[in-house]
Amino acid sequence: MSLLERDDHGANCQHCNNQTTVLITGGTGSFGTAFTRYLTRENLCKRVIIYSRDERKQAEMMERIRSRKVDYFIGDVRDYDRLRWALESGPDLVIHAAAMKRVEASEYNPLETVKTNVDGAANLIRAAQYANVQRVIALSTDKAVNPVNLYGSTKLTSEKLFIRGNLGHRTAFSCVRWGNVFGSRGSVIERVARWRRAGKVGITDPKMTRFWIRLEDVVKFVLVVERLMKGGEIFIPHLPAASISRIANVLVPNSTRIHLGARPGEKIHERLIAEGEERLAKVLGDECPTESRTGGYIIEPDDPQWEYVPHNFRAVDSGFEYRSDTWSLRMTDAEIADWYNEWESARES
Repeated sequence: MSLLERDDHGANCQHCNNQTTVLITGGTGSFGTAFTRYLTRENLCKRVIIYSRDERKQAEMMERIRSRKVDYFIGDVRDYDRLRWALESGPDLVIHAAAMKRVEASEYNPLETVKTNVDGAANLIRAAQYANVQRVIALSTDKAVNPVNLYGSTKLTSEKLFIRGNLGHRTAFSCVRWGNVFGSRGSVIERVARWRRAGKVGITDPKMTRFWIRLEDVVKFVLVVERLMKGGEIFIPHLPAASISRIANVLVPNSTRIHLGARPGEKIHERLIAEGEERLAKVLGDECPTESRTGGYIIEPDDPQWEYVPHNFRAVDSGFEYRSDTWSLRMTDAEIADWYNEWESARES
């Protein structure tokens, strides 16, 4: 049964599950802020604990989300003792969003990236097992698929750690993998406003393609994952792809193009399902609705020691590939403009 269900029957209904406590590592980021706002607005939980290391971002989040349901805990996922202390507060569900995410920064600071993305994941797994947390959902990225940069390599390692964390323990661990969050902190969409003022667009490679997802759809998909997860799966939403050049043409037309070349560790195209994972992949179909699309995929664990009951979904078709350069679902010009306008309106509100 899902830990997060809407209470439509009143605060004292014993059949509803909005007594859940949720802890979000890296909770002051784009996802943590949006997820916390949704949970509190829709009355889907009893309490949200924001676990992060930046007191300024926590203060800013307190100003944006004024709710007595939200508590703030200063801590770093690198610090096992502090993390274990935070989990002693008794969360039922943990969302692991803490990570070093910038590809270029990770290339130049490899040891720091490993400490956060790998050691931090291991710390959370041990602490969650010790505290008997019911469910943990770890947020991952398409860069974990066939990684060519350090960030992707650490996120692949993190995925492997979380999946193996299910063996021999009561806590259920699952991962969610997606592409670029449209307008998230540090994304290329944040640079569009600067491009418009300057009349110049810096493109690393005109052929570069990416998968895209809106922040609101990220939140909805994580809620679907929380409902469906058994532990051991990697969940992937059905996303559209678009080139960076296409987005620039729509949002900054008639501008000067400056070709910068790919940055260290940067791929030209991305995959959301690796070669070899297709045999373990199943189609979610209408189980994960979003406003504009439906669908997604599950990669199920494959281990002879695993007592895992598979989901009753159909396998993907033979020859299936989930690649941003060949993917048939492309963002339209109208969709790019609409998503940008939605993001800009939300930023100004």
